[in-house]
Amino acid sequence: MNIHEYQAKELLKSYGVPVPAGKVAFSEPEAGAAAQEIGGSRWVVKAQIHAGGRGKAGGVKVVDAIADVKKTADAMLGTHLVTHQTGLEGQAVQRVWVEQASRIVKEYYLGFVIDRTSQRVTLLASSEGGVDIEDVAKTHPEKIIKVIIDSAIGLMPYQCRNIAVAIGLKGRLVNQSVKLMQGVYQCMVERDALQAEINPMAVVDCDGDEKLIALDAKLNFDDNAIYRQKAIMDLRDLAEEDPKEVEATSHGLSYIALTGNIGCIVNGAGLAMASMDAITLHGGEPANFLDVGGGASPTKVTNACRIVLEDPNVRCILVNIFAGINRCDWIAQGLIQACNSLHIKVPLIVRLAGTNVEEGRKILEESGLQFITAENLDDAAAKAVATARG
Repeated sequence: MNIHEYQAKELLKSYGVPVPAGKVAFSEPEAGAAAQEIGGSRWVVKAQIHAGGRGKAGGVKVVDAIADVKKTADAMLGTHLVTHQTGLEGQAVQRVWVEQASRIVKEYYLGFVIDRTSQRVTLLASSEGGVDIEDVAKTHPEKIIKVIIDSAIGLMPYQCRNIAVAIGLKGRLVNQSVKLMQGVYQCMVERDALQAEINPMAVVDCDGDEKLIALDAKLNFDDNAIYRQKAIMDLRDLAEEDPKEVEATSHGLSYIALTGNIGCIVNGAGLAMASMDAITLHGGEPANFLDVGGGASPTKVTNACRIVLEDPNVRCILVNIFAGINRCDWIAQGLIQACNSLHIKVPLIVRLAGTNVEEGRKILEESGLQFITAENLDDAAAKAVATARG
């Protein structure tokens, strides 16, 4: 689950992380009033969407008058901002963040992520901030500093100081960085975040006094732990999310929309990824990732079919089930129920294996419906691609 930049900054501020003064606005008058309340003579107006690359796409503007704050906010609100992370359709801008402009001396990168190999939080830092960290990793990997944090003792001050010195911070800024890094880490752990990114973490000139602040912030939270984070759940902006993904979550399904025309209904994330790889290998393109999980009842399978079919680009559905906790007869009953209740008109390619596979295949054969059956994953992917091509 993602939240907006302004929400991330307000949350980090509660953990002692310094951020610029700012206020959210949903209209032109609110933007002007926000600038007036913040004070100063220069402001930054930022479009609030769940995507990076806003600056390059015109979603971040620096202005020198309150009239220009209002004019800029009016130009942003209601538009669709297209960045390298939104796709061609872009995302609607429904609010802006009006922030006091900072006199930037130097920008750095700071990020906390879950390292799957060590199964611990890893701190990433770089002297190259304000740009895509992926580009830095490709062109100057030596400029990215990594520290794996022992979850038993947490992020230690000496680790923060070592990071600060390694990226070029000096003097009082080193001690400021300790407070900032530990604040971000504490927020991440206590709030069940999967990712915390400060890009840029900036040294700014405050009337001759240099200070370290979080100039931008991104937090991403663990959906599996959100039930115990009511305050975070209340920050969720459903308008920013795909309605199909939101509905899928309510039915216990993991769904991610993609751009292809072959719908996928699979059990297990690994098998789902393998199914999409097989489709691509045969020259097709998956329309979605959908994991029905364990214990997929006929009703759950029906809901999965309905959500996949809400995508008008879907020309066929590949059902790939390797049953363990699941049962192939449940899946077969669910597919028949879906065909009868949803009046499915696109072909279904079905591969069943595992628990009660013979019962499942028999149910499909005796249903009188025209399922395209497959013996294995490769066979299923080939038939799905051929079917999608007509």
